[in-house]
Amino acid sequence: MLAPDVRSILWALCGALCGAIALAAAAAAAAAAAAAAAAPPSPHYALIKEIRLPGDGGWDYLSIDPAARRLYVAHGDHVDVIDIDHYTLIGSIADTAGVHGVAIAHELGRGFASDGKASQASVFDLNNLATIARVGTAAGPDAIVYEPSRKEVYTFNGRDNSASVFDALTGTVVATIALPGKPEFAVAESQAGRIYDNIEDKNLLVAIDVRRHAIAQQWPIAPGESASGLSIDPVHHRLFIGCRNQRMLMLDAGTGRVIDSVPIGMGVDATAFDSGTQLAFSSNGEGTVTIAHEDTTQRLRVVQTLRTQAGARTMALDPDSHNIYLATADLESPAAGEAAHSRPAIVPGSFRILVYGPEAAH
Repeated sequence: MLAPDVRSILWALCGALCGAIALAAAAAAAAAAAAAAAAPPSPHYALIKEIRLPGDGGWDYLSIDPAARRLYVAHGDHVDVIDIDHYTLIGSIADTAGVHGVAIAHELGRGFASDGKASQASVFDLNNLATIARVGTAAGPDAIVYEPSRKEVYTFNGRDNSASVFDALTGTVVATIALPGKPEFAVAESQAGRIYDNIEDKNLLVAIDVRRHAIAQQWPIAPGESASGLSIDPVHHRLFIGCRNQRMLMLDAGTGRVIDSVPIGMGVDATAFDSGTQLAFSSNGEGTVTIAHEDTTQRLRVVQTLRTQAGARTMALDPDSHNIYLATADLESPAAGEAAHSRPAIVPGSFRILVYGPEAAH
């Protein structure tokens, strides 16, 4: 049994330690509150415009070209091209079977589309939208990214668990990178010499070294599960991952550490980050966009749950106007006896792009 004086000393130490912990927790809470209070008011988003588009095929990624003021919409067997200043359809890129996404290389005057059904990438002219060449890839190219420092294009192949890399000028395939599972969204950080990609079925994020064409790091994303959307804050080196267990994560791009997370809606597909407003967006198929503010490099805070329309799951952000663009269509009710899990048909003539922006700007 401890002597009374020893017990007194231990109780005093315990009390001092508990007090220090309490003070540290209070200081952290106060710092977080101060950061939130110091942050400028976040803009409130509202619907600006609906753009009706012809065609009743499915859709996938939306890609913004802010310099040319264009929005590219992967739409069935073609890509719709929209003038985002006048909200008008100005052309299309034809014969892109099962197209998933588009990447842009301004300095080359070229764009690239991932044709999932054809297992190829279409190379097109940015001026006249004509197809220049087609490059064979591994099976099922989905996400597509242009890496400017090496002038290479990466397709992330969902049916092959791989990434195909080809020269953006010659179309020569220079590497095929094996991935640890099914790839989803990808994003480039050229200053770091890396491309990041979500591995949806393994709850992983991989970092690819663009010089070696090899995986440099792979990180678990707990508490996130089934990652889909991926975007980047290039100034603070933060990644934003939309996960289908209704969380959006903020990660350190250098270490892969999950720094913070916020709740989001059901059915996330895309995320986007606006460096001008420090807002991160998660587009959720249930018919919402979760908007969160990066208060500090350690804290993410939800500032708005924007009501959109059911099915509006893919998204692109214009960094100049701060508008976001989402695609959706009306779906027919399942026929009697049709399997509940089967994909419903699109109501003819209902495909549209929804444009949302800060209310004060409009």
